[in-house]
Amino acid sequence: MKFHYGVMQGRLSKRIGNKIQAFPEKNWRSEFFKAKALGLKFIEWTLDYKNLRKNPLLTKKGQLEINKLSKKNSIKVNSITGDCFMQKPFWKKKNQKSLDDLIYVIQCCKKMAINYIVVPLVDNGSITNKKDEKNLLSSCKYIFKYLRGSNVKIVFESDFSPKKLKKFITKFDKRYFGINYDVGNSAGLNYEMDDEFKLYGKYIYNIHIKDRLKYGKTVRLGNGNTNFLNLFKNLKKIKYGRKLILQTARSKSDRHMEEIKINLLYLKKFHNV
Repeated sequence: MKFHYGVMQGRLSKRIGNKIQAFPEKNWRSEFFKAKALGLKFIEWTLDYKNLRKNPLLTKKGQLEINKLSKKNSIKVNSITGDCFMQKPFWKKKNQKSLDDLIYVIQCCKKMAINYIVVPLVDNGSITNKKDEKNLLSSCKYIFKYLRGSNVKIVFESDFSPKKLKKFITKFDKRYFGINYDVGNSAGLNYEMDDEFKLYGKYIYNIHIKDRLKYGKTVRLGNGNTNFLNLFKNLKKIKYGRKLILQTARSKSDRHMEEIKINLLYLKKFHNV
């Protein structure tokens, strides 16, 4: 089985303030060239709530430029991480405008042939009560008409336990909703990987690659609690033929391309398991 690697947007640029992840407003163009130099195939776009509608992915001029850079460098933008929906969760009534933003993002994804929108149900976006879950289900039912007949899917990244996540995701139409599996977050929460893949492997449409200490921070691949040998065994079991997006720890010395290169070499050790 051949694995296709991509990188989370911003991982090839200097950090913005103290943020681990943010849209690299000044450097997003150069990341296409850097990704090509590393032999990557994808960039997963990042949307922040601040200046959301000015993000180039959501403007006509920006879309034309992205398509040009994508073609020139053979780097596809096939997925989006909607951090904006974690920052302003559309399933909370005070953020109703965020639902309109999601609809607009879906429409832009159709134009750009982008298949996956990651909606993070973690941190500020965590589903902590039945009311939030009910509102999320209601919101997704409302946006269904914008997804119907398209190749766009909403994929949830969640901090639910494996059994709870299985129960949760089966409430959605599998054609348009699924799971973004964050390898490091699951390892950090000490979830059992075999159980996760057995319970909801068929719902996994997108994967974030990172490593985390048990109940701790993100670290370089191989230094945390993630069992990568077991990961690749499980990927082969479910015949996962889509991309793996590196959302790895940032370089402490701002050598970001070198950090991604080290992580890619580490992952390739497991390709023949």
